[in-house]
Amino acid sequence: MKNISNIGIFTLLLVSSLTIMVGTVIAPSLSGITDHLNFGYPPAWLITLPALGVVVFARIIGKLLNRIGATKLLYGGLVPYAILGVSGAFMYNDYLLMLNRFLLGAATVAVQVAVTSLIADFFKGEQRMKLIAWQGMAIELGGVVFLSIGGILGEWHWTFPFYIYLMALLALLLVVKTLPKTSKRLPESKMGQEREKGNLPKIRTIFYASILAMVLFFVSFVTLPLYLPTALNFSESATGYYMAFISLIAILSASQMPKVVNKIGDGKTISLGFLLFMLGYLCLANFSSVPLLLLTVLFIGVGFGFTIPLLNHMMIEASTDATMGKNLGLYSMGVFGGQFLSTFIDYASDDYTTIYGIASVLAMLLGSGLYFVFKKIEHNPRHTQPKPLPLE
Repeated sequence: MKNISNIGIFTLLLVSSLTIMVGTVIAPSLSGITDHLNFGYPPAWLITLPALGVVVFARIIGKLLNRIGATKLLYGGLVPYAILGVSGAFMYNDYLLMLNRFLLGAATVAVQVAVTSLIADFFKGEQRMKLIAWQGMAIELGGVVFLSIGGILGEWHWTFPFYIYLMALLALLLVVKTLPKTSKRLPESKMGQEREKGNLPKIRTIFYASILAMVLFFVSFVTLPLYLPTALNFSESATGYYMAFISLIAILSASQMPKVVNKIGDGKTISLGFLLFMLGYLCLANFSSVPLLLLTVLFIGVGFGFTIPLLNHMMIEASTDATMGKNLGLYSMGVFGGQFLSTFIDYASDDYTTIYGIASVLAMLLGSGLYFVFKKIEHNPRHTQPKPLPLE
């Protein structure tokens, strides 16, 4: 493990939190932003277009990691992240705004791949697993903070949420001052190639599971900003607080996820997360009282905490040193691809109750299917078993 200070660890977690806000920071003010910009396309595109950018550029960024190293890649991601993010407030042309949000995705995947690679470089064994768990919690904590701030700023003026993207410049300063420099990754050894082949089924399953988990989670983020104000008369700040509460529950559940994994296994934990998504959307589909709205927060938040952070951990464990960049890029494609695909849930129906019903059925089918897929992989003799997650 390289020598890294507590401030350096804080820097890694701060940078990690930026990846969640790429789309969600403007979510509570989405209706106000689209009204003032006269945006002629589905409003959810402004949230999910960065995710499409991540999908398109993820493989390129993964290869670039091995060529220039994680530190330089992080430098090259944070600067355009800040510039592209804040400039969205000044673009009144629909096509330029969509291009801006799309390119923001390229900067985002550079940040995500670089910071996760740095954690893998700086920490080994149980310390690495501990930092990966912290990273997942930091990402969701960023969701709590940035969603709340975005909702408050959006009530003051529709452009103000875009200025939150300038947080990347503060993160860049901390990166330069606090993080040790890293070198390029070494070529793959024969042993590493054999391990990679043995883990290919699991890597592919993790990729598809990350897509599906984010589709289900992000259905709430692209529908609630429009559903809550119209159906329940929520203000922009109240919408932001409600969505931030989901992220808060995700933080708490992610902190307990290692204990669940050590008791029932990673595959069963992921399946449980999908079944919790099912219960959350069932509550929304049958909404009749405030307690059901609170149960929705609980189920969807825990569903996220039991899937996305665990899938991130599993992808790192299934990777070798030389394939880390490729596989982290693949994981980013899955996570943000799921975000983008969630946009098209609007085409399923104009009625939100129907949409939430479809999401609940989908979650039930996927959770059941993944249970059997992971069970089969675990019994594959070529599969390399990961070390247990640390409980502290």
